[in-house]
Amino acid sequence: MATATASQQGPTVPWWLVLLEGIALVILGALLLTNPASTTFVLIQFLGIYWLVKGIFELVAMFIDHRQWGWKLFSGILGIIAGIVILQHPLWATLLVPATLVWLLGFFGVIMGGISIFQAFKGGGWVTGLLGVLSIIFGLYLLANTFISTLSFPWVLGIFALIGGAVAIWNSFKVRSLQKA
Repeated sequence: MATATASQQGPTVPWWLVLLEGIALVILGALLLTNPASTTFVLIQFLGIYWLVKGIFELVAMFIDHRQWGWKLFSGILGIIAGIVILQHPLWATLLVPATLVWLLGFFGVIMGGISIFQAFKGGGWVTGLLGVLSIIFGLYLLANTFISTLSFPWVLGIFALIGGAVAIWNSFKVRSLQKA
């Protein structure tokens, strides 16, 4: 009975892989908090290399698998262009990529807040409406204070990385103890 349940749950992630992920996140969070400018610069460079390589692989995949070739062509060219731009203009990219993320989060907050308020009037409850209002306020704050939000982005990301890393390390030991039992 226990074997049938375990096989239905699917493959489990090895505990040591979760531990490595947690350690990497803690190191990344510590680097973002202690030296945010240099760490953001290096992360954006890795992102540029990733987009460049991913774009090349998308174009190669277009010739191997012809399904959705238009999307593969578009994402491949976009990835190559974005990667090259980031690698050719590293200082601008270090400011523009986080700023773009802040804009996207701001727009997403306003849109999702509006949807939540609409759902509240359709019977979703007052809590849904309150969360929608908070989401709109947060989104508008990000859009109105893009410069400050962009500058604080590495610290916020560093705090989330530290917390996420600590949780991943804790969970790795929980998974290890469950796998031994």
